[in-house]
Formats: sequence, structure tokens, C-alpha cells
Amino acid sequence: MLERYTRPEMGKIWSLENKYAAWLKVEIAATNAWAELGEVPEADAKKIADNASFTVERVSELEAITHHDVVAFTRTVSESLGEEKKWVHFGLTSTDVVDTAQGYILKQANEIILKDLEALKETIAEKAKKYKYTVEMGRTHGVQAEPTTFGLKLARWYAEINRDIERFKAAAKDVESGKISGAVGTFANVPPAVETSVLKQLGLTQQPVTSQVLPRDLHAYYIATIALIATSIENWATEIRGLQRSEIHEVEEHFRAGQKGSSAMPHKHNPIGSENLCGMARVMRGYMVPAYEDVALWHERDISHSSAERVILPDATIGIDYMLNRFNRILTNLDVFPETMLKNMDRTYGLIYSQRVLLKLIDEAGLSREKAYDMVQKLANKSWQEQTSFRKLIEDSEVMNYLSEEDLDDAFDYHYHLKHVDEIFEKCGLD
Repeated sequence: MLERYTRPEMGKIWSLENKYAAWLKVEIAATNAWAELGEVPEADAKKIADNASFTVERVSELEAITHHDVVAFTRTVSESLGEEKKWVHFGLTSTDVVDTAQGYILKQANEIILKDLEALKETIAEKAKKYKYTVEMGRTHGVQAEPTTFGLKLARWYAEINRDIERFKAAAKDVESGKISGAVGTFANVPPAVETSVLKQLGLTQQPVTSQVLPRDLHAYYIATIALIATSIENWATEIRGLQRSEIHEVEEHFRAGQKGSSAMPHKHNPIGSENLCGMARVMRGYMVPAYEDVALWHERDISHSSAERVILPDATIGIDYMLNRFNRILTNLDVFPETMLKNMDRTYGLIYSQRVLLKLIDEAGLSREKAYDMVQKLANKSWQEQTSFRKLIEDSEVMNYLSEEDLDDAFDYHYHLKHVDEIFEKCGLD
């Protein structure tokens, strides 16, 4: 991932230093497991745990000779040990180390992502409660529909991020797996007890059966879940972009002192943060293709998944970490304009109350739905075409043969549309 989109904490997790440190944890855990079984002297296992070390530079030097990163690593570690070095990598195959360490690294990354999700959830909750009764126009097909509140819009986001969190927890648990089952998953040279011990030491999930590698549907589900989180962010960012349009201008990404929106047009305040995140979401969804194609490996394993995962796993976790944090900042500092929201409700001459008039004609005046609909639609079309008050046209029409001024006052009161806000918030867990 580009440095531009890499936050330091997550970037460090995907460094070579941390990768080899994870490999070493697996090797040490394995010798500990062998010692528990009495196959490796406890003294040797302790020496390995206390003294085994590596340098990235030395691993690179040996890899240039061996053309095998795990062999280069184990030889580097062996150089830091005495006779006990013979137990390093005992009974293991390379992927026992690589896949298990990768699960451990993903566990580290997932802890950060989950914190990001929870932090954004809290921000959304705070804003939803703040704007719970802040009335604004609901829009369908981009056209004004009926009144809602900005808080209800945010309540939808809150419910969505809760679903994202639950999906992520499930996918993270699956992908935080390891395997110590040997060359084709038969445990021929390493007993199942070693795998059980290693995974317990590292806090990883144990799969019931593997080949030389962990099944890649675990990783495909994980990447798909991250892509869906990115798509949620895109959903919310798209809403901000729409509401920031000059013709609507109900919210605006905070414009800092000294910030410039255009090299040519000094007046421009653009939703660049939200636009950036919409672009990032496209990239994140793109990682789903190689992740899904990695599932179909030859027989008990081939290496075609490896090159893809060296790109998509770091990039996906780094990218979603960036997206969650940037959107949290955008929402935290978002400028909201309640007066503009109220003003925009009058832009369609009161047509947003057409359904209320329709229902009153049916319910209180006893008209058929067809007659009432045609009557209201005729006046609504006239209001829109002539850009004149919908209510005034009603007051001068045959509708008044069926409804009173009090009926119209009730029909044109936006508070009617907010009567279930509290109930909705309670269902969302925002009470």
C-alpha cells in the first residue's frame, strides 16, 4: 500500500521485521510443544526461546543464495544458537510456519481494525443522538419525498456498522487460524498435539482439517468482509457528497483555515475526503477477485495464492484502517446546517405533504383511492409546473369540499413524520 494511505501502527505490523518475528514465535511455540511431549529436551527448548534471534539483513543475504525465504530464515535463526539449533523447524514444513504466522499477523491487524470500527461506531452514535430531531428532507431517486431527520439517517449508519462489526468478528476468527500438519496435512511427521499446543500458545483458531495450507475460503470471506466495510463507508461518504452539493448544502466537510479547494476557483469547498474514500472502496472491492481465485489451488497446495496474498492482505488491512480513521475524522468535524435543511423543505412548494392529503381524503372524507389520488396528483402537477404553493391550490380546489383548514394544518405539519423517531432509535440501541 502507498505510504500516503498507511498509518504507522498498521504499517509496522506488515513490516519484514514483524513478519520474521511472527515466524520466530511459531518456531519457538513448536519446540515448546515438542518439549511438552518429551520429544525435545526442555533445556533445549528453553535455550531456543531465550536465545533465538534474526536480522532482516541476514535473512535477505541468505535468501539471495537459497531462493527460499523460510530456509533463509531458519538458517539465520540457527546461527544464533548452539547444538539445540537442530530442533528448530523440527517436523515442520514451510507453510506450517508461514500460514500460522500469517494468522498471527492478521490477529494483530484485526485488533486495530476492530478498535477503528468501535471508535467510528461511537462517533456515529454521538452524532445520531445530537441530530435525532433535526428535520430534513428524505429523498428517493434524488427527488424530495417526505420529511425525516438527520439523526434517523445516522441511525441507519449505526445499524449498518453494527452489522459490519459482527461480520468482521466472524471473519476475523476464521482467518486467525494456523496449521502445523505437515507437507500434505496428514500429521505424518508432527503429531496433532503439536498443532493444538502451538495454536493455543498463539491464540489462534484450529481448523478440523487442512492440506499443506489453510483452506483459502477463510481468506476470501475475510477480504469480502473488509470490502463490505469499505462499501459501507462509501455509502456514507456518498451521502455526504450528495448533501454537500451547492443546490442542497445541508452538510459540509469541515474546511480548515488555509485549505484550498481549487487552483482556479477560490470559492470551491469540495468533499475531497468523502470522494477519496469512495475511490478507496473501489480498490478494496478489487481485492476480492484474487482472494476468491486463491481458493482453487492444485491438489494439496500450489503457490499461486502466495504472490497475491503478499499484496492483498497487507493492502486490504492497511486500506480499511485508513478508511475507517479518515471517515471518523470527517464525521467528527462535519459541519451540519439545520436551518438549510428546514429551508430546503420549502423548495418543492409543499408537495412533500401530498401523501398526507391523499390519506386524509381516503380515511376522513371517504373517497376512493383512485379518485383521491387523481385529485391530489392534478394539483401537485400544477404546483410543480407553475412553481406555486401546493396548499394554496388545494384551498382553491374541490378538495375543500371534503377537508377543513384544520385538516390541512395537520396534513402540512412535518412533526407528524417524526412521531416514531424515539421508537426507531430504541430498536437501534440508541436510546
